[in-house]
Amino acid sequence: MADFLVVAIVIFIMFSKSKLFVWRKLSAVAWTSFGLMLFTFNLAISEMNRPQLLGRLFDQTYIVKYLGLNTFFVYDSIKTVNSDRVRKNTRSNSIDVPLEYQQEYYAKPNAKYFGVAKKKNIIIIHLESFQQFLINFKVNDQEVTPFLNSLYSDDNTLAYKNFFHQVGQGKTSDAETMLETGLFGLPEGSFFPQLGPNNTFQAAPAILSQKQDYTSAVFHGNVSSFYSRDKVYPNFGYNYFFDQKSFVTSGNSNIGFGLKDKLMFAQSIKYLEQLQQPFYAKYITVTNHYPFDLPSEDNDEFITTNTNNNVINNYFLTAHYLDNALREFFDYLKKSGLYNKSMIVLYGDHYGISNDKNPDLAPLLGYSDTEWNEFNNTQLQRVPFMMHMKGLKGGVKDTYGGEIDVLPTILHLAGINSKKYLQLGQDLLSSEHSQIVPFRDGSFVTPEYTAIKKGKAIYDVYSNSDGSKIDLSENSGLSSDVNEWGKQVDQRLKISDKINNQNLLRFYTPIGFTPVDPNDKKYNYQTQLDRLLKTRDNLGNSSTSLYSQNGDNSSTNLYDSNAPELDQSSIEGFK
Repeated sequence: MADFLVVAIVIFIMFSKSKLFVWRKLSAVAWTSFGLMLFTFNLAISEMNRPQLLGRLFDQTYIVKYLGLNTFFVYDSIKTVNSDRVRKNTRSNSIDVPLEYQQEYYAKPNAKYFGVAKKKNIIIIHLESFQQFLINFKVNDQEVTPFLNSLYSDDNTLAYKNFFHQVGQGKTSDAETMLETGLFGLPEGSFFPQLGPNNTFQAAPAILSQKQDYTSAVFHGNVSSFYSRDKVYPNFGYNYFFDQKSFVTSGNSNIGFGLKDKLMFAQSIKYLEQLQQPFYAKYITVTNHYPFDLPSEDNDEFITTNTNNNVINNYFLTAHYLDNALREFFDYLKKSGLYNKSMIVLYGDHYGISNDKNPDLAPLLGYSDTEWNEFNNTQLQRVPFMMHMKGLKGGVKDTYGGEIDVLPTILHLAGINSKKYLQLGQDLLSSEHSQIVPFRDGSFVTPEYTAIKKGKAIYDVYSNSDGSKIDLSENSGLSSDVNEWGKQVDQRLKISDKINNQNLLRFYTPIGFTPVDPNDKKYNYQTQLDRLLKTRDNLGNSSTSLYSQNGDNSSTNLYDSNAPELDQSSIEGFK
């Protein structure tokens, strides 16, 4: 709209040259004010059409579509100038306080588990919009996620029933930020597109590569530019990024935010089997994404709920579909032998059912929709977190934790001490693990209490045992504890924001760690397939890929899927 107005004004001025003296009398201040008003007006209109548009800056092409090129250029320029100014004025000693904090907050590894997954392949499976309440949940006497239920209670699985997502407006990308870097997302917007392309990191792919010679890859059925992943992943140290263009997406293969999960897993095998082992591979699923649409041909006769809210009804369908996709993938891992060589980590990235729809969900969970409140909303922010490996002494843990704690936990299982890396989480298996779980807005939960932030040092506090609201004016001891816990939460969030906004990791390189050069050819995704196969061929008998270990035979024929859209030619391996 603003672009049209700008053009109209220019045309009007061109036809008014004869009265140019009138325009010259307008002050520069007036024109500047008018321009700012026009800019603000366009932002306001865009925000009304797409709420939180700028906060959810996940793809510049998408933002330009709604703002218009001129307005986006101004907005992006302002943000760039502000970011450059902050970083230019930052001194190298600004890293000292975060480093001191990290050393004090560090939790030592659990000796029982340290190194049990050393040199194992690590497969991370990102369960899109998947909430903990789905585990062992039944609809019409049917398990919604029968495979995940079996995995959750398996003796070889470490599972956490009090694990919370901690994302802000960056949603999925915030979850990735925490799991890969041990730092929180931003208080506003998404860290990935705003700061990820230019920041320095000590991320999981680089650490694993430099400490134990891991190869790293991401598999995702969406376009690479979404959340600027194509620019962020090289900074993390990911060797390969197989996005939508790496897969066959013709016909009805896509839905919502990309390639359907069953097809993505099936088509990924031809790449996965070529990775040098040990590898660190991340799978980002998309089918269980709002609005949770699923074609009838992809449903295996699962009968969902019949509430008045179709989002909720559909949520169980797509969650069930995802569960089937995971079962097919695990079946392949076992047939191919990769299962015995791998630790598989599964986590839900954030909520699927938003707070405004939770009252419609409440009766299914055994609650009254009229009595549902903010305490119940907070409790529903639990998401699954499981680590599964043959021989792992598992069990379902009561420990409270969140996504910020995943990286040090995984590193310690892999036999890599996290102490020298600037991470703000703690090993979930450590006896020193703090069970205060911060949320991005400053609220937090502990095993006994839920504190919802209402203002500076102001909280509504609930008892986790019965959901009752506590009057802090009648409990000075608890009031003091809550304020102290709140200060700790605020400190962690502020330190994370300082590290991210000022790019402080450029001033600190751990001993033995080499900063990632994203321009290195080993992070060039345009040539990745050629690079992948050349690496195998150049290594010859030293190649550790599954393909090479199988005598240069592909394992793709071992993958069985009932996906009706699957074209068998799309899963054939490379010679």
